[in-house]
Amino acid sequence: MFDTVLVANRGEIAVRVLRTLRELGVRSAAVFTEADADARHVREADTAVRVSSYLSAAEQVRAAAVAGAAAVHPGYGFLAENAGFARACAAAGLVFIGPPAEAIELMGDKIRAKQRVRAAGVPVVPGSDGSGLTDAQLAEAAREIGMPVLLKPSAGGGGKGMRLVRDAESLAEEIAAARREALGSFGDDTLLVERWIERPRHIEIQILADGHGSVVHLGERECSLQRRHQKVIEEAPSVLLDPATRAAMGEAAVQAALSCGYTGAGTVEFIVPGDDPGAYFFMEMNTRLQVEHPVTELVTGLDLVAWQLRVASGERLDFGQPDVTLTGHAIEARICAETARPDGGRVDFLPSAGTVLKLVDPSGPGVRVDSGLAAGTEVGTSYDPMLAKVIAYGPDRPTALRRLRAALADTVVLGLDTNTGFLRRLLGHPAVVAGELDTGLIDRDAAGLVPAEVPDEVYQVAALLRQRALAPAPGAGGWTDPFSVPSGWRLGGEPAWTVHHLRVPGRDPVTARVRDGLVRVGDGAAVEARLVVDGERALLHREGTVLAFHHAGEWLGRDGDAWQVRTHDPVAAALRGAASGAGGGALTAPMPGTVTVVKVAKGDEVTAGQSLLVVEAMKMEHVITAPHGGTVSEIDVTVGTAVTMDQVLAVVTPAVTARVEPGDVAGPSEAAPGEAS
Repeated sequence: MFDTVLVANRGEIAVRVLRTLRELGVRSAAVFTEADADARHVREADTAVRVSSYLSAAEQVRAAAVAGAAAVHPGYGFLAENAGFARACAAAGLVFIGPPAEAIELMGDKIRAKQRVRAAGVPVVPGSDGSGLTDAQLAEAAREIGMPVLLKPSAGGGGKGMRLVRDAESLAEEIAAARREALGSFGDDTLLVERWIERPRHIEIQILADGHGSVVHLGERECSLQRRHQKVIEEAPSVLLDPATRAAMGEAAVQAALSCGYTGAGTVEFIVPGDDPGAYFFMEMNTRLQVEHPVTELVTGLDLVAWQLRVASGERLDFGQPDVTLTGHAIEARICAETARPDGGRVDFLPSAGTVLKLVDPSGPGVRVDSGLAAGTEVGTSYDPMLAKVIAYGPDRPTALRRLRAALADTVVLGLDTNTGFLRRLLGHPAVVAGELDTGLIDRDAAGLVPAEVPDEVYQVAALLRQRALAPAPGAGGWTDPFSVPSGWRLGGEPAWTVHHLRVPGRDPVTARVRDGLVRVGDGAAVEARLVVDGERALLHREGTVLAFHHAGEWLGRDGDAWQVRTHDPVAAALRGAASGAGGGALTAPMPGTVTVVKVAKGDEVTAGQSLLVVEAMKMEHVITAPHGGTVSEIDVTVGTAVTMDQVLAVVTPAVTARVEPGDVAGPSEAAPGEAS
């Protein structure tokens, strides 16, 4: 075993690897950039070395030398599937804790990977064949396959750059967007196109191979609950597979690993028609540890990181396929930094950022938390939005589901928006409870899992906390002047309401009125409500008891949900609206990020729905479109501008049209001035 191992990563996975190194008695070294100097993984490592970038192979190799490391664990993401990094480690005399560079290179090219595993007898999804296809060739291949199709980057994974295209007319635009995302994420814009399988299930097989010719599979993981091709919930085993199908898919995964000379932990991913599990197709092989590896660890009793280290140090697997058994059930939920914004009948999930002001990790029977968070952690938009994973194990699937829902309800992250509450509701969806999953379920039903309105209790607690802050501190001897208490009391008259103007970002402002023992939100009825505050816990007594966590009254959290409740100034807001132009033409940033594309200039005429700018955060693009036809009267950003949520990007002044009375004929000079369409 190695004396010192460098963990060439950050966040949750770095902390996870450090835990196993500590258990094995191996000295650990972390790397960090300036922004991560006080990060949790830095504090938990035995030593840490600063680097300029997590993506610099040369910097990682230098850090290993400084730390005296004999081996490097790449985690996942960044350089984990970079063959050049594996070769750079070998050239420096370092052991790369992963497969050979040749296997990474082969399986990292989805086109070559499909060709190799097809030759090994593994079924593959019908699609384009050949690398370096032009846009026209990709479009032609898509039409030959038949719509709908899936555009996929040949390099990389994680769903980035993937585009489902149902209409042949939009192929050119979607190909351009997919290339742009692939180039930004992986430095390679090569694409392939595959047949889209309706209502598919995503099932993957975990394999483990040593350097002495032994390969075993550790059963499957169901990863069908996805959004934008990104996994959200994973579980092991899958309710879809029977023992015979599990064995067949496992053997196909073993053959895929053997076909490329694989060693270490890896995952072979399959797409499976939900109504025909026996018709599974190879999608890709991830040549690294997967985010969802904990569910396999819990049902097999194996520490996959420990086995990565053992295999890399030359040890043989001390068990064979007959020794692998799956016991019980495990489910994982990925907690991500994102904001869910209802928009009509759909929901936009946008990246969020901020400082972790309050953090409570769940606990209890069968609950495991893999997290890179700590109170005070700064979450930006430069890296992947995943912050932590909450995993629950039980003797059966219903128990694991109940435990995970309860754990998510107990999870508190204040200071930025997360998807924790959404995940809790998703796990209660009837189809999820029944195990009737497919990769499109979330996209179809997300609107029913995100409350259209902020609960009144949130505004009630926020208003009562503000009312409480208005009360004067007791004077000498504990006496308080009753006339200074904000009770609304009036001599000989009805008590007055204290008005609090509140706003949750992305939602309309709300007025909450408080007077002694009563709270009224908006135009709703006044209700009796009393607040009991104990540190950062607030108990709202109102038709039952509601428990909430809060930070300085500005952030509130309950059952996994969290809301930032700001004090709203209606006068200042009205002045800003007037300054930004009439007609509601001010376009604001829906999320913190960076402007990557600007398609218009001041003075340009635009049409309703026209694409004007692109904002990117955490490798996700958001297109800003014109709300109506008109003229770009302001453009306040350029490519590369860093923006904050709700920052004004541009203003589109509506076009002016004439009002023509019946029977009249109006020419350009006869248009009524000031009439807006």
